[in-house]
Amino acid sequence: MNRLRASLLIAAAALFGAAQMSADVVVTKSGAQITGKVSKISAGSVVVTTDYAGDITIKQSEVTAINTDAPVAVRLNNGTRIDGTVSTNGNQLQIVNTDGTISTKVDQVAASWAAGGKDPQQVALEKRWAYEASFDITGRSGNKSQLGTSAGLRATLAGVDDTLVFYSAYDRQSTDGNKSADQFKAGVDYSSIFAGNNSWYVRDEGGFDRIKDITFYNVAAAGFGYAFIKKPDQTLTGRVGLSFRNENYKNPLTTDVNAAGIDLGLSHSLKLNNASLVNRISLTPAFSDFGNFRLTHESYLELPLTNPNWKLRFGLTNDYNSKPGVGVKKLDTGYFSRLVLNWK
Repeated sequence: MNRLRASLLIAAAALFGAAQMSADVVVTKSGAQITGKVSKISAGSVVVTTDYAGDITIKQSEVTAINTDAPVAVRLNNGTRIDGTVSTNGNQLQIVNTDGTISTKVDQVAASWAAGGKDPQQVALEKRWAYEASFDITGRSGNKSQLGTSAGLRATLAGVDDTLVFYSAYDRQSTDGNKSADQFKAGVDYSSIFAGNNSWYVRDEGGFDRIKDITFYNVAAAGFGYAFIKKPDQTLTGRVGLSFRNENYKNPLTTDVNAAGIDLGLSHSLKLNNASLVNRISLTPAFSDFGNFRLTHESYLELPLTNPNWKLRFGLTNDYNSKPGVGVKKLDTGYFSRLVLNWK
């Protein structure tokens, strides 16, 4: 019995020792040893994934030694790229693979990731599509009968220096059998950074608004933009350019609009802890009559649900036409709460 117990203890110790030997080890200037898996080195930090504390982030400047039990991908500050096992010998970091050994220092490692994977620097430069679908249905019965439906689609191809957006939306509202909204729009917007915070853009939007008696409208514009704020959690971009605005009315008593003009825009986004705030405003006055303009505005607060791909969006829109069709009000304000699905 004692021999069996001793054999089990020896086997357990061997297994524990093997597990310890198979783990990655990071040593800091203070002498601390963090055992786990070096998942990445990025932006001056070493991230070690552990079973006991999850991900531990260590300042790279505080690290004196790194030892891995399996190959990892490493990129040095001079651009050298190699997959190999990392070990430390004195103050030298050695990366070993079948082709040989590279000796360097901890502070010369620009990035590290899983062996065989893509360089995060290259991934960041790749353009990626992101998609969004939003919809809501509202209704009421009793003293008043109300039914409303709205839906929207948005596809964004974003790179480091440029962004291409396709979008469309439809809104239909009915109260006591009378339509109070019947609007469709679709558009494309492309912007490209050419120097610092400076960019150029082109955009085009068309559609109809039957409540405003508009059988067809189109706004095409091109110009320059400037990023007043350009941070990971907040952006503020202004635009100024030239536009051509076309509005065709069903009522023959209303004069159609076909006019070149100015295109002004302001876009703001702010990421909060568990929400995001977006504001957009656009103004297009005509050269022939600056009193003839259209002002559109949208603001919304977006809150995530349990599944991060699903969100709730609460906001309002304003559409002001300084010279609307006969019998149509200048200002149209809408409030909405929508369910939004994002995916890539």
